[in-house]
Amino acid sequence: MKENTQTFRQLFLSTFKLSACTFGGGFVIIPLMRKKFVEELHWIEEQEMMDLTAIAQSSPGPIAVNASILIGYHVAGIPGALLTVLGTVLPPLIIISIISLFYQAFRDNVIVNMAMMGMTAGVAAVICDVVLTMGKTVMKQKRLLPVLVLLASFFAVRFWEINIILIIFICGILGAADALYQSKKSGGAR
Repeated sequence: MKENTQTFRQLFLSTFKLSACTFGGGFVIIPLMRKKFVEELHWIEEQEMMDLTAIAQSSPGPIAVNASILIGYHVAGIPGALLTVLGTVLPPLIIISIISLFYQAFRDNVIVNMAMMGMTAGVAAVICDVVLTMGKTVMKQKRLLPVLVLLASFFAVRFWEINIILIIFICGILGAADALYQSKKSGGAR
């Protein structure tokens, strides 16, 4: 029981600290969660983190909350999911509540505006880090289909302005077909 209490405490405090110190949305918190839960605590494997991230991105709602639910559930079941959601949601709720009391002063403050502009540059750097880190993991698999799907999705959204819902649907079908093919291929090799 003491070990469960320690795990629960660490889950809550980890997500609380990450959420309190993260600016820029869900894509920024994902690499921090990866560093904490994969590299430091070793509670999740690298591939599992990529899978959880993919599920969190494709689920409705904020990616940070979705990822925390999945990580918490993976580590400690339903109580873990509830604690990580609370740890993820509480800091922004507290910060926004405080800022709302002083909104007028914050809105007109030049220093606050400059700090926000600086954070924007930091957010862009962290998102680039996510792309490169996850891209390395995909490239290590030495499979062409994920790379082609990634590039085709990028071009479809960026240059051809295809609806993202359609792209997600097509990628889901391709991913399911590829997973089925891979499972049959590995099952036939036994």
